[in-house]
Amino acid sequence: MSVYEVIIKRRSIRRFREIPIPRKILENCVDAARLIPSAANLQPLEYVIVNDDQMLPQVFSTLKWAAYISPEGTPPEGKRPKAYITILKNRDIGVPSSVYDVGGAMENIILVALEKGIGSCPIASVDRDKLREILNIPDNYEILLVLALGYPDENPVTEPFNGSVKYWKDKSGVLHVPKRKLESVLHWNTF
Repeated sequence: MSVYEVIIKRRSIRRFREIPIPRKILENCVDAARLIPSAANLQPLEYVIVNDDQMLPQVFSTLKWAAYISPEGTPPEGKRPKAYITILKNRDIGVPSSVYDVGGAMENIILVALEKGIGSCPIASVDRDKLREILNIPDNYEILLVLALGYPDENPVTEPFNGSVKYWKDKSGVLHVPKRKLESVLHWNTF
């Protein structure tokens, strides 16, 4: 599968199978993230992988899932992620534009995971104080976001954008995600 095909296939996953993710795959995800372009090449991002069965529920308790379809957007018992990667920014390193590094890091993790059949869901709605305590994160690190990872147990689909960005589930439980058409976001040479 080409990189483009992987990107087109990618959807946020909120239902996972109870299959552990091999440690090497998780390590490869972070390795790909660390190689992103970084503002002034200062590389302020660091990562915490959680895959311990005792810690997974603790991290889960700090996350808010899919507000548009709450509470159905929250993974139920038995369908929860088997790993999390928390992306941190060292406040002592970087320049103001270093905040943009997180997008590249997140996307590299998502793509490496998906290539191995692992779904993901980036989550920015996090109880950061509680997560900081659980993961013992020093105060000079900003918690940017958490990526939930696991083998998918759902197949969300895209829908044409018809005036609303709200995603929804149909009667069969399939998640439908509106996306704007290419023609509505692409401009050649001038706006």
